[in-house]
Amino acid sequence: MTQQILERAAGYEQRFSTLFEEYFDTLSAGFDAPSFSRFTPDCLRLLRELSLRGGKRIRVVVLQEAARLVTNEPVEGLDAAALSIELLQTHGLVHDDLVDDSPLRRGGPSTYYAYRERFPGHPRTALGLTVLAGDLALALSLQVLLDAKVPVAVRHAMVEVQTRAAADTFVGQIIDLERDFGPAPDEETLHCVADYKSARYSILAPLRLGLLAAGEQPALFEKELHDYARLVGICGQMRDDYLDLFGDAAILGKPTGTDIRDGKQSYTVRTLLAAVDDAERRVVEAALGDPYCTPETIAAVREIGERCGVPVRMRADMRRYARQASAVAAGWRPRWREEAVTFFERLPLWSVERAR
Repeated sequence: MTQQILERAAGYEQRFSTLFEEYFDTLSAGFDAPSFSRFTPDCLRLLRELSLRGGKRIRVVVLQEAARLVTNEPVEGLDAAALSIELLQTHGLVHDDLVDDSPLRRGGPSTYYAYRERFPGHPRTALGLTVLAGDLALALSLQVLLDAKVPVAVRHAMVEVQTRAAADTFVGQIIDLERDFGPAPDEETLHCVADYKSARYSILAPLRLGLLAAGEQPALFEKELHDYARLVGICGQMRDDYLDLFGDAAILGKPTGTDIRDGKQSYTVRTLLAAVDDAERRVVEAALGDPYCTPETIAAVREIGERCGVPVRMRADMRRYARQASAVAAGWRPRWREEAVTFFERLPLWSVERAR
């Protein structure tokens, strides 16, 4: 990324952080709930804490730069779209951490574990409240679009984009779980999971929303937008899988080795199993799916991977897909504004170089 692009991205992130905080302040002050309810304000507080606790906000940056593809002028509806995108992300984090039984998220307790701590003798209550908190975040993500001050046709189109993105993400979560049953998945299956689970709501939906808000018709460019988003999603999922074993837990804000313990057939696991000899395979397969796998065993698996060149191989694959995505974005140059096209050209490589 150029310094100019990084400064723009930092500006988007800073402005959105203020907007998100103000949104939760207003929401808490005027939310329609019975006056006797203690659990509802507590739920809103947990959603607020998780939502404001960092995160890359790359979806907000993609949204803003998508609008800049068309115009450099202020665009109505982008704030509502940004809130919707990040509330949908909050929904996903709440439910992901429940499905994965993750204690930490963004350096703090996951919503599920926060509820488990509040209700140590009532596990079903903790489980139910976690599901409902995620559901509430999803409903709020659509409500902010319904309240957006944009023409009715644009509002409906934006709601359709987010509803479709949410449905695709749910399918992605289903096939993500399905992937780990039966024979080891091939590469195309992993690509499909990455597309549905993350690319469609993290890249494609913000692209569509930004173009819609700026007066463009994304449906006219559906294939190339989806091709770009899919390739960036593959890069991003590969990077997530890579960091889960080879990343720094202090930077990630959560422990490494989670995918190994959960028995996930990730990009890293697939590459690892293809690279090891029989003795090393036995070590990896013994750890795979063992929830009580020790940090020492994870470190041993990591060492095996490093010795077999797995990090080098994965970084090469990530860069290959990043270059393909950049080539798709370069094709937008005759149609859209240069500085925003440059951002989308450089985003894929940035996504494979990030540390968290």
